[in-house]
Formats: sequence, C-alpha cells, structure tokens
Amino acid sequence: MTATARETVPETGPSCLGSEPPGRRERKKQRTREALINAAFTLFAEKGFDATTVEEIADAVDVSSRTFFRYFASKEDVALTFQEEQVRAVASVLAARPADEPIMTALRRTVVEIARACEGGELGFDPGRFECMLSMMNDSPALMAGSLEHAQRKQALLTEIVARRMGLDPGADLRPHVVAAAAHCGFQAAADAIRRKGGTFATLSEVVDQTFAILESGLNEPPPPGE
Repeated sequence: MTATARETVPETGPSCLGSEPPGRRERKKQRTREALINAAFTLFAEKGFDATTVEEIADAVDVSSRTFFRYFASKEDVALTFQEEQVRAVASVLAARPADEPIMTALRRTVVEIARACEGGELGFDPGRFECMLSMMNDSPALMAGSLEHAQRKQALLTEIVARRMGLDPGADLRPHVVAAAAHCGFQAAADAIRRKGGTFATLSEVVDQTFAILESGLNEPPPPGE
C-alpha cells in the first residue's frame, strides 16, 4: 500500500459523522509524534544517527516522509526532543527548590537530580534513550552541532527562570545572564568529559555534581574535600 493510500483511509466511528469529539485530533497527532520519536530512537540505537534516514523513520511508523516533516524539521529535531525534555525538567525542578537556597546550589541540585533521573529512568525519562543520546553525541558531529545550537537558544529561557528566582530584572542586571551562562558551560563541560571517556569519570550525574561544585564554590580555589 502506498503512503498516500495509508493516510487517506477514512476512520470509522463518530468522526465520520462530522462531529469529531474535542481533543481527538490533537491526541492522534500526539500519538503520531510519539511513534515517530520511538521509531527514530530504535533506529538510532540499531544503525547510528548518521546512517538513519528520515524515510526509514517514517516507514517504521507507516507514514510518508511528508507526514514526518509536519512534525519535525529534520532527524536532528527528533533526536533533540530528549534535550527539550531535559530543559522542561530543569524549569520544573528548579521552581520547586527551596526559595532560600543560593542560586548555584539550587542549580547544582536541580541538574544532578535530572541527570540521575535520566540514568535511572525517573521523572518520565527513558534511560535507553539517554544512553543512545550520549553515544550519538560522541559519534555525530552534525548532531553535536545541533545540540549546541539548541542549548544556546534555550539559554535565554534559563536566564528568565534564574532571574525570576533571584528576583532580578534581566534587562537591568547582568547576574541572571552570568549565572545562566555558567550553568550552561558547566553542563557542557561535564557532558564533554563523559563523551571523551577519559580519566576516572563514571556517570554524567557524578561529573555534573563535580562540575557544579566547582561553580558553586568559586573558580579561584578547588572545592573542599568530599564536594
């Protein structure tokens, strides 16, 4: 059956009467989007990011490439949905931290919690996808470039979140910008250390904890023993 034929098969049920229940269309779109993400990560794990094509992802869900591009601009966008989920988790977890916690302490505990959730399959994260993402970042310069661009775009959002927590106006105070930039660089440094697979680094959450401990204690001195 051709892709066109597959996509024009009429549904049975109430929608055929012209009175589709509210929300059904959106739920169907969400299911298709999730199916494309699932298929993509399955193929990424089997073949690698660069060897996987948009056509293969679409075929795995039994839709056309045209349908794929209704949901994603590229296969990089599919892979980076995991990074998008991490950004949303940062906003949620950071907002729940105690209000009297210093900002770098709150960021450190937030990012470590999310890294551990990714590794352990908590907060809705899939550890298999997490491992796949780390592997792809190491193997694909194109995806790494896309990841860095995505993170750069999201830094403005992190700046706003930090500014609200600090009670500052980011248009008049540089501190939220500096804190957000430091957090961004800290996480990238930790991820880079893991990707290089050198030294004694074990898990991303452990390296993130060490990295943010350095930021929290200040860059002029090493962190206290045990930090």
